[in-house]
Amino acid sequence: MINALNAMVRKMDVWDVGLTKLGVLAATIIIVKLFPQLLDISYTVLVVLVIILVARPVYTVWLKK
Repeated sequence: MINALNAMVRKMDVWDVGLTKLGVLAATIIIVKLFPQLLDISYTVLVVLVIILVARPVYTVWLKK
């Protein structure tokens, strides 16, 4: 399954990636509008979550040789 997903991603260009990001942003806004209590989460928790979620992509793109 991972190989199939990788093959699909290789077909994407910069515009496709950018539009995907904008789609995720729009979906996130909709989720926050539906569940406003999500805005009450501590910034510390959010920062830790961001660090955990971006660790592997940053390693793969910038640090892996």
